[in-house]
Amino acid sequence: MLDFTAMGVLLLLCASWGLQQVAIKVAIQGISPLLQSSIRSMGGTILIWIWMMVRREPMIERDGTLWWGIAAGLLFAGEFVLIYWGLEYTNASRAVIFLYMSPFVVALGAQLFIPDEHLQMIQVIGLCCAFLGIVVAFSESLTYHTRQMLIGDSMLAVAAILWGATTVLIKASPLGKIKPSKTLFYQLSVSAVVLPLGSLAKGEAGIVRLTPLIVGSLVYQTVWVAFITYLAWFWLIRNYPPSRLASFTFLTPLFGVLAGGLLLNEPITRSLLLALVLVGTGIYLVNRPVADRVL
Repeated sequence: MLDFTAMGVLLLLCASWGLQQVAIKVAIQGISPLLQSSIRSMGGTILIWIWMMVRREPMIERDGTLWWGIAAGLLFAGEFVLIYWGLEYTNASRAVIFLYMSPFVVALGAQLFIPDEHLQMIQVIGLCCAFLGIVVAFSESLTYHTRQMLIGDSMLAVAAILWGATTVLIKASPLGKIKPSKTLFYQLSVSAVVLPLGSLAKGEAGIVRLTPLIVGSLVYQTVWVAFITYLAWFWLIRNYPPSRLASFTFLTPLFGVLAGGLLLNEPITRSLLLALVLVGTGIYLVNRPVADRVL
């Protein structure tokens, strides 16, 4: 069960990640998407390296985590390559629906690979309720599709699997027992190598212009999101059940829509308010105290 500290941190993280969607939209006017992600990972790698040096945390030691760390980094990088590549074929609102199948991947993986991690039927209903909230919020995007969109949807679905698999891998492997900073270093450093290659392979334009707003957006993604919030996320994974954590991530796209409405004057509809109720109800059901009988 999550305590108030965990829930407070999760709300802050989801709001931060939702605001990141606005930051990416702002920065994309001058920096290609995958290159943005590459710069974020590179900058985050440097920051986490400095953090570990200041705290005198060992970076290289025989703790059996190297290959697990490389695997987590490859899953993370693959997820973002597929997200940005898939967005070329489908629209962002459809992408959100398929990407947020990830908590179901976490729930299933936790059942299979993490001891003592079991969900009861009421918690499964809670996950479904939260996912229904996402579908309601972005339902208009499902009213039409093309073959091209289906390709993008499939890529986002695979990205969701990679996202969920990364969370389960970290919790179930030796990575779940080491300091969160080292886990984050693995993930960011590997993606800092892979993502630029993805940018080159896609033939992105790169950096076409820089303004103070674009630079500020990139700093936000690098310092706050990649360094601070990801470090907090890995601390949560280390200390709390991942399926319960994953249920909160349904709030991220809703925070993104709210941030878009407040900062970019994008519409906030009644369906969004209904979605917030459904997601909140789902999160409550997943995290409420339950009896010992499991699925």
